[in-house]
Amino acid sequence: MFIEPHINNEKRGWIEVICGSMFSGKTEELIRRMKRARIANLKTEIFKPAIDNRYDEMNVVSHDENIIVSQPVQHSQNILLLIHDADVIGIDEAQFFDDGIVHVCEHLAISGKRVIVTGLDMDYLGRPFGPVPQLLAIADYITKLHAICVHCGNIASISYRKTKQSAQVVLGELDIYEPRCRVCYAKGDKI
Repeated sequence: MFIEPHINNEKRGWIEVICGSMFSGKTEELIRRMKRARIANLKTEIFKPAIDNRYDEMNVVSHDENIIVSQPVQHSQNILLLIHDADVIGIDEAQFFDDGIVHVCEHLAISGKRVIVTGLDMDYLGRPFGPVPQLLAIADYITKLHAICVHCGNIASISYRKTKQSAQVVLGELDIYEPRCRVCYAKGDKI
């Protein structure tokens, strides 16, 4: 379903993308920005993919257990149906959404909304992940965060999967993934 955006000539919207590997603090940064928007008396709404129920069915939760209320959605177009009069829209874990999330973010920005999106830019094989590369291409602001490699202490940019599962999407935490730098990632199981 295509929803025609209402172009707001008085209020300019934009898209911010926060990307990086797992354990780099993407969700923590989203929560921080959303809380600051609320302090500024801006109306906020936050969405997450319904598939991501690792910590909570409803809320966005960081690895550090910071929580912010959100709405889980099955399909990116549902965001446009659930949006109310928010000034700032947060979208967590964009890599789990369908490709329509790019259109949704563009639609919201044209409508005068500030859109803050988080997502893994690479999957466990170091390949571009889902719609995040397209979001990076249309973003007005990009923040790339890094974790710390658990083996050498350098900056980590890849989420290494410790299991033999080959599906691109496998939900998990430190039990399945660990952040690694390029060198330690290349060593694979030989570490």
